Amino acid sequence: MKPVALNLSAPSIARPIATTLLALAVLLSGLAAFTQLPVSPLPQVDFPTIVVNASLPGASPETMAATIATPLERTLGRIAGVSEITSSSSLGSTRIAIQFDLSRNIHDAGNDVQAGINATRALLPSGMPSNPTWRKVNPADAPIVILALTSPTLSRGQMYDAASTILAQRLSQVDGVGQVTVGGSALPAVRIGLNPDALARQGLGSEEIRAAIAAANANRPKGSVDDGERTWQIGANDQARTAADYVPLIVGYRNGNPIRLGDIARIEDSVQDLRNAGLANGRPAVLLVVNRQPNANIIDTVDRIHALMPLLRASIPDTIRLDIVQDRTPSIRASLREVWHTLLIAIALVIGVTFIFLGQWRCALIPAVAVPVSLVGTLGVMYLAGFSLNNLSLMALTIATGFVVDDAIIVLENTTRHIEQGMAPLRAALVGAGEVAFTVLSMTLSLIAVFIPILFMGGLIGRLFREFAITLSAAVLVSMVVSLTVTPMMCARLLKARAEGTQPGDRPRRPGIVVRGASRAWRGVVDGYASSLSWVLDHAWLMLLILVTTIG
Repeated sequence: MKPVALNLSAPSIARPIATTLLALAVLLSGLAAFTQLPVSPLPQVDFPTIVVNASLPGASPETMAATIATPLERTLGRIAGVSEITSSSSLGSTRIAIQFDLSRNIHDAGNDVQAGINATRALLPSGMPSNPTWRKVNPADAPIVILALTSPTLSRGQMYDAASTILAQRLSQVDGVGQVTVGGSALPAVRIGLNPDALARQGLGSEEIRAAIAAANANRPKGSVDDGERTWQIGANDQARTAADYVPLIVGYRNGNPIRLGDIARIEDSVQDLRNAGLANGRPAVLLVVNRQPNANIIDTVDRIHALMPLLRASIPDTIRLDIVQDRTPSIRASLREVWHTLLIAIALVIGVTFIFLGQWRCALIPAVAVPVSLVGTLGVMYLAGFSLNNLSLMALTIATGFVVDDAIIVLENTTRHIEQGMAPLRAALVGAGEVAFTVLSMTLSLIAVFIPILFMGGLIGRLFREFAITLSAAVLVSMVVSLTVTPMMCARLLKARAEGTQPGDRPRRPGIVVRGASRAWRGVVDGYASSLSWVLDHAWLMLLILVTTIG
């Protein structure tokens, strides 16, 4: 017999155990990667955005804009890659948001921003308590969970104290949580409102009141008493924490009579910032806004927060009710669930159609193995590339289901053809795979070439669909490897030789009614196509007229 030229499938056919172990390794690595892949609604696209904050206590918004925001904007605007700068100035503070091009590295941009701040420091007011600060933000990263604290008896300040000192610290320790922001109120504080008329009658100034309040809250050692043998340390609670502690505070003397703070001021328990409020279902509330870490699994992170809720409720007073008022995952879970169902249905349809047309379960088993191995192996490539399970990547796997089965069917059909011509299965697999190896390679490269424009697409759309294109290309590449290794090996071991006494082209057994019906339907389609093509060729002038009319 004429020797077969060297082909890529020969080692796989000759070593079935090694090929099987290779397929199992690809399958297991893909399954392991599946457990580690993050889950998100869309591919992670980090907008290179940096926020600069500066403060000057007591300065008006106009002063902040003229003396701080303007010099910073002029310097930061000269940084390469800046696409937009927005600033807002309020009483004592300025916030500047700098957005860079998507192609700009956020870490390099941060270094340039710090250099710009250092260069501008000489132009800023000397009374600033500290240099402007900056931080990286991602405007597209929406909160994954928002929790609300409500209470019928406690104030917002008391709830905020529990949220910032207990809950926020515990939530920050959850795996996958990147940032916890407490809003809706501020820390408890005592607010003192001086009465100008009372101050004038007593001849007191606001500076005297400030000094008296500061001296009353001084945390200094009080000394000690000893008798030569023993020593007693003197201690006293000199920290006024409530409004009731400030009312009897003596701020001065007039004509030998003490003047108490409660006589000249309105004192109440309040919060540090009165212009910060939160509502949940129409009730006063303190909100905990939770953001995830980059590339963290959003579903697993939210599940951990749900599991932690009983412990969080037990760590705060019983009078505070803790509820989850916004959860981002239900829509993500539903969307991903639908995509998974579509993917499974696509795989089942591909295998079913293959079985109907090939008519043998042994033939249908080969693509039934090749398709899952190719798709699951693609998950390993996605993990190595830093991708996530999202709507676009799963859509790519769904579309790839029809592509990955093509290569296996080409090898299977060519091998079956040689078997029906009387060749042994092992020899048929070797010859058949060698004949179509170049065809499979050219098909794979042509499919990948279709997605090259998406790979080089710029802007936000390009960032989103790049993961889609790479995932689909990786699935096609893995399918090519499987079709040239696992598929010919299975053809050589599973397919049966042509029975004795049958002629080439005859099937070894009578096909079932489903197969016969599918064959008749297919012959009808082919005959109809041939008739239509003959009619078109006989009326070429009419087709040309229709084409010209359509183009015009």
